[in-house]
Amino acid sequence: MAKTSSKTSPELLAPVAEYFKVLSEVSRLAILDVLRQSGTMNVTEIAEATGLGQANLSKHLKVLTQAGFLSRRQNGVSVYYEIADPAIFELCELVCDRVKERLLKQAQQFEKFEAFL
Repeated sequence: MAKTSSKTSPELLAPVAEYFKVLSEVSRLAILDVLRQSGTMNVTEIAEATGLGQANLSKHLKVLTQAGFLSRRQNGVSVYYEIADPAIFELCELVCDRVKERLLKQAQQFEKFEAFL
């Protein structure tokens, strides 16, 4: 979010909240990860790679496509998905780095606690 001198309105923050809401589901992150590693895939391939059932997968693919994270194209009877906005992975890497730092700090604190016992 850009820094401004005035308070940001809820109307402007709502789309940001929706963006993060889309990313708050483990299954959606798994789909993004699979497509990041493999490139364009059809629904069957994504289902096999993620272990998600057809109905559940379809729901998540729809949400990711509507949010602009994925693009969709039909080829005959198969539907193929690919990453539409690769910048999403910069955000994911930033978040993963922060989570890793936090977990390492917690592990260090746990080691100190164990040494005390």
